[in-house]
Amino acid sequence: MIVNGIGALNLKPGLGHTATDLLQGGVAPAASGNLGTSFAEAVSQAASKTVSTMQNAEQVSMQALKGDADTRQVVDAVMSAQQALQTAVAIRDKVVSAYLEVSRMGI
Repeated sequence: MIVNGIGALNLKPGLGHTATDLLQGGVAPAASGNLGTSFAEAVSQAASKTVSTMQNAEQVSMQALKGDADTRQVVDAVMSAQQALQTAVAIRDKVVSAYLEVSRMGI
């Protein structure tokens, strides 16, 4: 049984529904008026969106157990969370691969 749920992760609150929104040009300009965002900000936003999507799936699943949500809503939320998690894992794998490649370069 999940006591704290996914909300126990100490990240910023979610900014959207899926991490793929971020990868498809969903990055908003920074509040200071800059048009670009740093890599760290982009990764942070993607992680926040992924956590938000997973929290939403968890909440909808709990509502379904109580009888307050439709099966279709649960399936949609869980599939969205699965897609967001797969995207996050793929990004992590690419970052690790790039790091290993850079670390093997001669100086």
